[in-house]
Amino acid sequence: MRIGELMLEIAHLFRRFGEHVAVNDVSFDVVPGALTGFVGGNGAGKTTTMRMIMGVLATHGGEVRWRGRPVTVADRRSFGYMPEERGLYPKQAVIDQLVYLARLRGVRTADAGRRAGELLRRFDLAERGKDKLESLSLGNQQRVQIAAAVIAEPAVLILDEPFSGLDPGAVDSMAALLREYAVRGVPVLFSSHQLDLVERLCDQLVILSAGRVVGRGSVADLRAGGRTRYRLVLGGDTGWLGGFAGVRVLEANGAAALVELAGASTDDLLTEALARGSVRELAEVHQSVSDIYREVTA
Repeated sequence: MRIGELMLEIAHLFRRFGEHVAVNDVSFDVVPGALTGFVGGNGAGKTTTMRMIMGVLATHGGEVRWRGRPVTVADRRSFGYMPEERGLYPKQAVIDQLVYLARLRGVRTADAGRRAGELLRRFDLAERGKDKLESLSLGNQQRVQIAAAVIAEPAVLILDEPFSGLDPGAVDSMAALLREYAVRGVPVLFSSHQLDLVERLCDQLVILSAGRVVGRGSVADLRAGGRTRYRLVLGGDTGWLGGFAGVRVLEANGAAALVELAGASTDDLLTEALARGSVRELAEVHQSVSDIYREVTA
């Protein structure tokens, strides 16, 4: 299997609501074998983009491609989708609706029942299969919604805030499940506001702001394209750094400071620091996903 055979391509998508441009020339790829995190603030355009990928919303420009060609209705039937607004039936038994949803996707009844049981056991809900959905906690309802998205062994996974409301144990189970699909070659795209979780899980990031892609690539790639920061720890106070040309002080607390170099070199900084006393540490600080997000959306 070549990578391109299972790539989901989003090419120059546009979407307007009246005069408001919600998605503005958005392009990125969701490749097999990787978890792609889709991040951005409220109103950035993530949910609208996902709905266009799934055909829930029409596009006003651009296209979605699957296997190198425009996506079809038949293709989308093989996609697993978890919407932002949960769409399950509150008064129906959990296992019954999982089987029903699998059958709608062409899964045989026996296979649907087996798969539903496996997923409920995986999410510690085996004893709740005959319960009505509304009797479950919100976190457990979220687990059922995730099970519904994957029960038909999807060719692509599109998940809008799948980790919302989950406890740490369920987060770990969900993360392991998504990784399994990625390892099988399934392109996985999920949105999340939990940037620490995105940093831990994702191979690729797509960052949206005001309907536009403002950053994309691996965490390492995005870090490489950002500003380099250094942590400096001295034997004395770091107050003099504020007047040192070519250095921008981001944080300072007594003997420790976080700085960016704006013209000065590390040699310049180290020489000046040693001239003023002892230096306990001068180290490059890797940006977190939160730092990268703030930088590209500023």
